[in-house]
Amino acid sequence: MNIAVIGGGGREHALVRKFAESGSVNRVLAIPGNAGMSDVAEVIHGVTENDFEAIAGVCLEKDVEWVVVGPEAPLTEGIVDFLEDEHGIKVFGPRKKEAQMESSKAFTKELMEKYDIPTAKFAKFNDYDEAYEYIEAQGAPIVLKKDGLAAGKGVVVATDMDEALAGLDELMGEGTDDGQIVIEEYLDGEEFSLMVLVNEDYTHSFEMIAQDHKRAFDGDTGPNTGGMGAYAPVNHINESHRTEAVEKIIKPIARGMVQEGLKYFGVLYLGAMVTEDGVKVIEFNARFGDPEAQILLSMMDDDLAQVLEKVYRKEPLTLNWKPGCMVGIMLASEGYPKEYAKGKYVEFGNIADQSYISGLSQDMDGHFLTSGGRVLLVTGHGESVDQAVKAAYDNVAQVNFEDGDLFYRKDIAHRALKIK
Repeated sequence: MNIAVIGGGGREHALVRKFAESGSVNRVLAIPGNAGMSDVAEVIHGVTENDFEAIAGVCLEKDVEWVVVGPEAPLTEGIVDFLEDEHGIKVFGPRKKEAQMESSKAFTKELMEKYDIPTAKFAKFNDYDEAYEYIEAQGAPIVLKKDGLAAGKGVVVATDMDEALAGLDELMGEGTDDGQIVIEEYLDGEEFSLMVLVNEDYTHSFEMIAQDHKRAFDGDTGPNTGGMGAYAPVNHINESHRTEAVEKIIKPIARGMVQEGLKYFGVLYLGAMVTEDGVKVIEFNARFGDPEAQILLSMMDDDLAQVLEKVYRKEPLTLNWKPGCMVGIMLASEGYPKEYAKGKYVEFGNIADQSYISGLSQDMDGHFLTSGGRVLLVTGHGESVDQAVKAAYDNVAQVNFEDGDLFYRKDIAHRALKIK
C-alpha cells in the first residue's frame, strides 16, 4: 500500500520512518514533509498541510490508500471530512466534530463532566472581569487554558496570584483575541502521556506510557511549551495507574463519545496526572503527542501500517515493545516559546539517525537552518534510564551550533533518575 503522512514536524518524521520500515508499505509520501525525511519518504514540496484540494490531488495521483494526519490544525479545519466525503480517501484521524476533543477545552471538559470522567474542576469564561473575580475567589495555584489550539503554549500554570493575573492578561487582556478560556483546579502529582488507538467504541491503549517535559527550563520552570523532551517507559509510575486510566478514563470517554453521536477514529492522546485521589485527566489531544510519538514509535516493535488496518477493522491486537529505555531531548531556538530568530545554522550529521527534525530547513548547499521554535529532538537508547539519558546527552554534544542560538533542558527524565 501507499501511505501519505500530513505534516512537517518531528512527530511526522517519526511516522514516515515507522511506515518506511513496514513490509506492507510500498511508498511513503510526506506532505509537506521536512528537510530530514527524503531518505525515507517522497517529500511533496509546495503543498501545505492546509491545502486540502492539493493534498487530495497528490493522493489520487499517487494511488494513496491511507492518509495519516499528524498535526492538530488540519484536523480542526476538517481535512478528514474533506478527503473522505469529497474524494473517498481513507484517513486515519478524527473528523472536525470529533477533533473538538483537542480544539475546544470547554467541549471536552463538559463531556468529561457529563460522563463522570475524573478531571480537575473547572469554569469557563468569555468575560475578563468575571474570570478575574473567579481567580481572586479561588486563589493560587491555579491553571488557565486558552479554549482552542495553541501549539501547547496556551496554558498558564500559576503558582501564585501574580502569575495567575499575569496569565489572565496574557490570554484575555488587551491585544488578544476575545476568545474563551477555561480555568482549572491545579492538580499535583506525576504526569504521564498515554496514546490510545480509537475506532468509535473500540480502543487499544498503548502498553507503554511516556513522560513529557512541558516547561521550558530545568527544574520544570519557565513557560509551557510544546514539549522539551520525553522518555519511555516510565517505570516509576505503576502499571496499575495506566490500567486505572484505561478503565476509568479511556473506556468511559469512548463510550461517552459514541452516546453523543461522535464517531472518533484515530489516536486519542491522554495527558494524565497521578494524584492522591487517583488518576485524573489533564488534557486530551486528537493526535499523537510530540515529542512522545518520536519516542514511542521508535520503541514500538510492530508494523504500524498493519496496526492501523486492525484498528480500522476493530480487531484485537497487542503491541510489542523493544527492551530498554529511550530518551529524547529537544533543542529549541533561543527565546522559544516567545519570539525567536530563524536562519541559524545547525550541524548534526553524525547523529541524524538518532534525531527527528521539528523546525529545520536547508539552504541551497544543503546546510540546515533553524525555521521554528522547536528545532531538533535528539534521542538516546539504553538498557536503563540512566544509560539512555547518557546516550541522549552524548548525542546532543555532537550537535554543532553557535552559542546563544539554541537551548535545551539538562534534566530530561530527572523524575525517573531521582526516584531510581
